[in-house]
Amino acid sequence: MMADKKTGNQNDDDALWQHVASGVAPLNKRHKNLASGKAEPPPPAAPAGKAAPKKRTHQTAAPPLPAKKPMTPDLTHDAQPGLDKASVKKMKQGKLAIEARVDLHGMTQEQAHRALDSFIDGAQGAGRRAVLVITGKGLKTDGSVGVIRQMVPKWLNQQPNRGRILGFSHAAPKDGGTGALYVMIKRKR
Repeated sequence: MMADKKTGNQNDDDALWQHVASGVAPLNKRHKNLASGKAEPPPPAAPAGKAAPKKRTHQTAAPPLPAKKPMTPDLTHDAQPGLDKASVKKMKQGKLAIEARVDLHGMTQEQAHRALDSFIDGAQGAGRRAVLVITGKGLKTDGSVGVIRQMVPKWLNQQPNRGRILGFSHAAPKDGGTGALYVMIKRKR
C-alpha cells in the first residue's frame, strides 16, 4: 500500500483496510468465475440428517437484484420480430380487417403523440388487433416528409407503446399507402 501523502501514516491505512476486509466473505464455489465464464461444480451435499454448519459473518446478505427484462428490439416497417411470417405478409398486403383507426392530420406534434398513445392504449384495452394510424404523407416541396409521419414509428418504439404492439408496416395504397401505418396490437394479458 502507498503511504498517505499528507500524514505519511501507513498504519492508519492498513488498519482501515483490515476493518473493511474483515466483514467480507469470499464467494462459495457455486458462483461462476466471471473472468473465465466457467462454472465450478457445486460443493458436495451434506449427508442426510446432518446439516452443514453455517458460517457467521458480520454482514447481512444483500437483497437479490431485480431480474432485468431483455431488451425489446425496435420495430421498423420491414422488421416485426413479434409476428409470424403469415401475419406479416397479410399486414403488408392490407389483408387484415382494420378494427379501429386514428387520423393524426392537422395535429401538432404534441397532440399527435398524446392521441397515438391514447389510441394504442384504448385499442389494446378493447381487444383490437389490427388498427390503422393515418399520419398523412406530409410531402414538402423540398422532398422531406412531415414531422408526424417521421415521428410515429419512433413513438411506436417507445414505452408504453412498444410493449403494446407486435409490429407495424406501411398501409396498402387503398388505406393510405406511405401516409398510414397498419399496427398489430398485442393481446392484453
